[in-house]
Amino acid sequence: MSTLLIDLAGYELEKEEIELLEHPLVAGLILFTRNFHDRAQLQALIQSVRQKVKKPLLITVDQEGGRVQRFRDGFTQLPAMQAFSALINDPIEQQRMAFEAGWQMAAEMTALDIDLSFAPVLDLGHQCKAIGDRSFGCEIKSAVDLASNFIRGMHQAGMAATGKHFPGHGHVIADSHLETPYDERSQEDIFNQDIQPFQQLIEQNLLQAIMPAHVIYSQCDNQPASGSKFWLQDILRSQLNFNGAIFSDDLGMKGAGFMGDFVARSEQALNAGCDLLLLCNERDGVIQVLDNLKFSEKQSCFLLRQQRLQSLFKRKNLTWTELERAPRWLENRQKLTALQQQWLATKN
Repeated sequence: MSTLLIDLAGYELEKEEIELLEHPLVAGLILFTRNFHDRAQLQALIQSVRQKVKKPLLITVDQEGGRVQRFRDGFTQLPAMQAFSALINDPIEQQRMAFEAGWQMAAEMTALDIDLSFAPVLDLGHQCKAIGDRSFGCEIKSAVDLASNFIRGMHQAGMAATGKHFPGHGHVIADSHLETPYDERSQEDIFNQDIQPFQQLIEQNLLQAIMPAHVIYSQCDNQPASGSKFWLQDILRSQLNFNGAIFSDDLGMKGAGFMGDFVARSEQALNAGCDLLLLCNERDGVIQVLDNLKFSEKQSCFLLRQQRLQSLFKRKNLTWTELERAPRWLENRQKLTALQQQWLATKN
């Protein structure tokens, strides 16, 4: 059962990491800024993983844009998602630029043999410390229009889309990287507002994966959404009819600590309905999970989980040289970088 995505320590693949990646429970890896010195080194690292690990691995990253962009030098400076509506007056032009940003991000990642960037953020509002300008906005229709175009751009470049953080992280102030936030609003408020971008994009068949939040919605359930059967099975699967992959958010985050130690967190997330688990920045925790995770499932469930995993691998092969020669890429690089520079100047 391949289910765990783990991280790497540095610029080169270590011998212990090869052994960890070859473990039957490991489905892939996530890259961070600490794995990036320059593009040539990053390409060499990814090639090393592909060659030395004797099974297909899903290689992922958080390359959203704005403040969450792991690779910067030599890559397009992608704007924060709030910049589209905040700085561009014409809604049609906002959507066109969002489309190009989705394509640009995905094209650059797939050219490096990276399968998936966990994007876009579908949380509404900018007040949450963990979200801020990562959100497209506060208004449902505008956010959905921008997100759907960003996703269509990703799809055109051959990348699947992951909506996060279900059912919506935008109305809590606390940062789930540091603590477990509580959202005290009624179920009616959440369904009328935060859940709408997820619901509408599921109905448009645009999302291949969804990542739930490490947030407790106390009027709905007493567990974080990432470990909640109510949110993942009753609502996401049964009510919203989502049939794509469900990723846990990083189980190394403090917001996941409510569910116990790393093994307990992993077991709860899987039992709640997650298909794939992220566990980052916790090498000892990864080893604990690989040594001790007990999870059994029916053969039919196993096959369905693996089908969802397969749908997340990149669907196009493009070299960086081909990308650099493309007029579209060159024009996007100029315009998107300028938009982010304008956004940073406006914010500051």
